[in-house]
Amino acid sequence: MTAIDTPLPGTSDRFPMIKIVSIAIITFVVVSPLFLLAVASLKPDRFQILAEMGSFKAFWVDNPTLQNYRDILTFSGNQPFARYLTNSMIVLVFTLAGGMAFNSMAAFVLAWGRIPGRAIILTAMIGLYIVPQESIVLSLLNIVNSVGLADSFSAQILPFWASPLYVFLLYQFFSQVPRDLYDAAIVDGASPFQIYWKVFMPISLPALATVAILLGIETWNQYLWPLLVTQSNYARPISVGIAGFFGADSIYWNLAMAASVMMMIPVLVLYLMFQKWFVSSVISSGVKG
Repeated sequence: MTAIDTPLPGTSDRFPMIKIVSIAIITFVVVSPLFLLAVASLKPDRFQILAEMGSFKAFWVDNPTLQNYRDILTFSGNQPFARYLTNSMIVLVFTLAGGMAFNSMAAFVLAWGRIPGRAIILTAMIGLYIVPQESIVLSLLNIVNSVGLADSFSAQILPFWASPLYVFLLYQFFSQVPRDLYDAAIVDGASPFQIYWKVFMPISLPALATVAILLGIETWNQYLWPLLVTQSNYARPISVGIAGFFGADSIYWNLAMAASVMMMIPVLVLYLMFQKWFVSSVISSGVKG
């Protein structure tokens, strides 16, 4: 062991404990709201949830029941939760499919295409990303209404197939691919689309997984835009439908908590599906940085 590796006197026992305590505190802060939500969803009485929210009883349930989950999945009145969940899944799948395709193709063309003014285009894309969505939502709503897409799945999917952020993220990854790989494909007679599909896409799984997770979470958590473009339960997603449990006369806390837990599950599944490539992307970015 060198002098640099030798720990300072009195620090070998203290620092591990500080690390453990810090991790425990951070874990508690992150996990406790989720645990409280899960526990509250198992309580049958909505008034009990509100009464116990300010004490440690909020983290415990005496008689757990799944009745809240059965109620929200079987109820088909003004708040058809199963319909909202299905609508959100439809929007999520098609938004991911189109977003991955369009953003990756745009990034590939920017990285390897012969485009004049590439730097200007990239600068404009970054500038577009910092524009808040709320500032253009009325103009976008006017366009959607004028083409007859109001209260439809298309209105929630098509506007999010292209994003300056995801194009730029994929451009950064594609631009780091060795030139020899691209030239070898050209020599073999591959077309630009074949190079994009058969060469760049297979080696871009970490970057694509990162985009899939970020785009999926963004799509799933959309509230303002679906609220404006959906007027009926036909295409209304879960993010808007869940607000129906908070009525003007009464708040169904038990059903809202169960619905919130159900809303989290698809996002967790999406992350677990792409976790391997997402983590490798973060690690490789840190090493390169």
